[in-house]
Order: sequence, then structure tokens, then C-alpha cells
Amino acid sequence: MKLALATDHAGFEQLKDLQTYLESIGHECVNYGPKSLNLNDDYPDYIFQAAKAVAAGECERGIILGRSGQGEAMAANRLKGIRCAVFYGPAVVGRIIDANGRVSSSPYEIVRLSREHNDSNILSLAASFVSLNDMQQVINLWLNTDFTNEPRHIRRINKLDTRVP
Repeated sequence: MKLALATDHAGFEQLKDLQTYLESIGHECVNYGPKSLNLNDDYPDYIFQAAKAVAAGECERGIILGRSGQGEAMAANRLKGIRCAVFYGPAVVGRIIDANGRVSSSPYEIVRLSREHNDSNILSLAASFVSLNDMQQVINLWLNTDFTNEPRHIRRINKLDTRVP
């Protein structure tokens, strides 16, 4: 899979490690930066480039990092066709029962749901709160989870790209 990658200074080191990991498991990565560490850089400069590549179909999906991942997701989600989910870290969960009666207690359940229900095409990771090991596990789950294509989910996704007056 061809993946767009981007971060700012907060995720600079982790993104290098993630790119190496992703390429080692067979993914093609396009790193939209930054190319060098600059503590005064601004995440929109890099995130917009990655999100544009995904929205245009140049990359199939994207993975972005920031300190909390919040601002980066907000930037990416400004582009039509982008559905960016945020992962801050493993959740402490009890027993989750979904609409199909499936039970889960996975600390990464929200990432699975972002793919199955929302067809998320960019994943924003909180570089200051998620370990490299958790990032790798979450990314594998996210990359290997398909969208359900259920009509109710398609209907909702279509509404995201419709301008509301």
C-alpha cells in the first residue's frame, strides 16, 4: 500500500522509525516532511501536503503524527474526502458490544471502528503519548481493517463531503 506520511517536530523521530518499519513490511511510503528537525516548524505545512496526496488518490492512506495528534487531524480533515481519525493511546475498556452484537475489549477498538464504520483514510497519532510498539500495533490493525460498505455508513460518509448551508 502506498502511504503518505507527515509530522512536525513533535513526531520527527518516531516518523523515521515508523517509515522504516512500514517499508520493512512491504509498504511504499512518501514522506511529506519535515526533512530535518526544526523546533519552530508548523504542522499544517506538512500535514496539508500528505492529506492532499490522499485526497487526490496519489497515496491510498496516510499516517500523520503530532504531539497530541489533534491539530494534525483538524488540519487533515479540512480537505474534502479526508476522514482522519486520532489515536491518543490504548484505551482502558470494559466490555464493548457493537451494533452486530460483537464483543470486544481491545484497547485499540476505536481504531478498528474508524476503519469499519468511517472508512478513515488518515490516522493521526499522538507522538508524545503513544509508544512506538503501540503505534506499530495500531497501524497494523488500521491498515488491515476493511470498511464494511454498509449503506448506513456510506450514507454518513457521503454527508461529510456535502456542504451544509
